[in-house]
Amino acid sequence: DTDTTYTITLESVLAGHENWVYAVHWQPSFYKDGSMRQPMRILSASMDKTVIIWEPDKESGVWLEQASVRVGEVGGNTLGFFDGQFSPDGSMIIAYAFHGALHLWKQAAINKKEWTPEVVISGHFNSVEDVKWDPEGEFVVSVGSDQTTRLFAPWKRKQETEVTWHEIARPQVHGYDMRCLAMIGRFQFVSGADEKVLRVFRAPKNFIENFSNITGIPMEKLCSQQSSDLPEGATVPALGLSNKAVFEGDMSVQPTVDEETFNTISNQYPEIYFQPLILTEPPPEDHLLQNTLWPEIQKLYGHGYEIFCVACNNSNTVIASACKASKKEHAAVILWSTTSWKKLQSLPFHNLTVTQLAFSPNDEFLLAVSRDRNWSLWRKQDSAEPGPVFTCCAYTDKNTALHSRIIWTCDWTPDSKYFITGSRDKKVIIWGQCDLSVTAEGNMLDSIKPCSAVLDAGDSVTAVGISRVLTPDGRYIIAVGLENGKISLYTWKQSGQDPAPADWTTCVELDDSQSHALAVKRLCWRPHAGRAGHNDQKNGEWLQLASCGADHCVKIFNVNRSAL
Repeated sequence: DTDTTYTITLESVLAGHENWVYAVHWQPSFYKDGSMRQPMRILSASMDKTVIIWEPDKESGVWLEQASVRVGEVGGNTLGFFDGQFSPDGSMIIAYAFHGALHLWKQAAINKKEWTPEVVISGHFNSVEDVKWDPEGEFVVSVGSDQTTRLFAPWKRKQETEVTWHEIARPQVHGYDMRCLAMIGRFQFVSGADEKVLRVFRAPKNFIENFSNITGIPMEKLCSQQSSDLPEGATVPALGLSNKAVFEGDMSVQPTVDEETFNTISNQYPEIYFQPLILTEPPPEDHLLQNTLWPEIQKLYGHGYEIFCVACNNSNTVIASACKASKKEHAAVILWSTTSWKKLQSLPFHNLTVTQLAFSPNDEFLLAVSRDRNWSLWRKQDSAEPGPVFTCCAYTDKNTALHSRIIWTCDWTPDSKYFITGSRDKKVIIWGQCDLSVTAEGNMLDSIKPCSAVLDAGDSVTAVGISRVLTPDGRYIIAVGLENGKISLYTWKQSGQDPAPADWTTCVELDDSQSHALAVKRLCWRPHAGRAGHNDQKNGEWLQLASCGADHCVKIFNVNRSAL
């Protein structure tokens, strides 16, 4: 056993990064002509928002920076890179950033020193709390504890038949964890975070144009209003939380900044980062961060604690919202007008946090479910007041409650006759019948009872969703999501007896690979039959179900309704 002595000398110091260097990798070796070759190329990734490729100079042999890939110079919202890797042949680089985002670059074919950003998968990097389809069923919007609101849509490539889903906009990059959202029509939404205000956002012109390019839906079908008065995009001031609209006139050329003026704070954080992009494919991460924000058009003040849930009615005229509460006075549901953005009404009833709100499809009822283990049903009254007035027409109390733990979730059948509740006690119950023929004065308290057998879901129920489209033989299709991540599909039909014995049919329990790994936070069916991006509404064979979970995932399922 002989000792081997090595001498190591310093070959070169690669000075180029201005912050911590988190990763250094050699380009992978490869076989050529029967022998292993090691390319003399090193990749380094740093917190200074750059990834650098180093190579020895052909003549002098000195190691030099051959290419530096810099992520868009973004306001205060990104940090640098944790790691980077070459592809096996060295023609691509992938890097992942502090906020969990992947960045992909490809070497240009002609100028080898040029690297261009490529389409890469992206998504939330913390629990996804809520997901909603737009009313036309062309895209989904999700909010998460990673403080972002993201918009995913199918990308229709020109020649190809395959449709893949991508994040095409990030309308809100916030300073608080996001909690809930509701669409107000097609290109407007309201979101709630761990703060007391609700914020309303409207799509800018640049988004609608790019959405049209990526999804292949013509602009004429998308723009109902005059798009000329829409802002181009939005930007967030350096220390602010509100997305400000950017109009065409605002986007003048930024003056070149010399060293001295750069050092003043206002120049390090210029007000306008937004640059309008013409996109034909999903945008890379740095554009998502700064060029796809939606302008905030309104704040709604009125709640005393962090917003917990929000809903919008189907005619897009009223928003209902509720906040975290441990007292009756804070647990009131507030109704807002979407035209004046004024508070219309406060609906006090529950004693603890209202966990979900749902308007019936015909807009006649508003359902609230709560941590106090009860639900309340509110009915729209005809009144001379501007905007609807809701009064409580039915509820459960400690004598009539069937749920013994927090009710997490609720939804309506498409005909507005029945509603469903799901609770931590593992029970799913369908209630009804919500009959409008009962006179307005008459209380519906006695007429609304459990209409289904109690379904034992096997674990705490955290999400339910009822499809707007029935099975071919007229049964309701119900998705149930559990705290353990499982999603199951059931069908239900009201049968003659009271309460019906065998009215639930278990259709499919998704296996572990398809389900979520942690709690299912929301289930939302596409409002129409067919698959987004596929023009197959006519045959009505397919439905789509969107789900989101605490495992950071948003999933879209294709469900064959004739197989249920």
